[in-house]
Amino acid sequence: MDVLLTNDDGIRAPGLRALYTALQEAGHTVHVVAPMRQQSGVGHSLTVFEPLRSTHIEEPGFTGLGVYGTPTDCVKLALACLLPVRPHMVISGINAGANVGPDILYSGTVGAATEAAHEDLPSMAVSHDEHAPARDLLPMARHAVALAERIDWTRMAPRRVINLNYPAGDLAQAKGLRIAPQTSAVWKNGYAERQDPRGAPYWWLEGEIPPHTINAGSDKDLLNRGYITLTPLCFEFTDQAGMTALEDMNLA
Repeated sequence: MDVLLTNDDGIRAPGLRALYTALQEAGHTVHVVAPMRQQSGVGHSLTVFEPLRSTHIEEPGFTGLGVYGTPTDCVKLALACLLPVRPHMVISGINAGANVGPDILYSGTVGAATEAAHEDLPSMAVSHDEHAPARDLLPMARHAVALAERIDWTRMAPRRVINLNYPAGDLAQAKGLRIAPQTSAVWKNGYAERQDPRGAPYWWLEGEIPPHTINAGSDKDLLNRGYITLTPLCFEFTDQAGMTALEDMNLA
């Protein structure tokens, strides 16, 4: 199987390198097209006012293309210009940090997988609930690849993303896999104001998802409790109830 592998943490990120190894071990042909720089939090953004450039990365046991752009840029450019064949699947990750609940909208990892889904390709976003894991990610990568192989993608509706999240800690510590909906809880944010050495102010985003707002049985809840979570995502944003309400208002 030909697999396009990307991420939002950059082409040198440990999570991407672990998936690269796991995919090769499983006998797949891996095409890496990933950002040259850290792109966390860029969502589904595109580069539209600057040209895109790529750099060939060749290292012992690894080869890929680094793109000076967003994760979505990487997928679009790969499918349109860079790949010798259309891939059978796109995998994005392993991201440093979970992508559950509201993070799905902010995530460049999910954004890349969403772009692939829009191209009618099976797509999976993979994340781990640690931002700087000092651990071997290869067991998680092998688990993710085996899971992607087991999914019957023909039974999934078109333009869906499979969102896979691993809890903090080693894979051996996880309690098992649970299929879960996205939590409706959202971040409560604030900004810490500081001063640079010249006395000018700057702000640093901080915040949390209040624990009491997290839906029981949701992706965030189960992930916090040590489960691997699997959530199918769709990106049809039309509010049908809202449509009915607006039609009843006789606005036309």
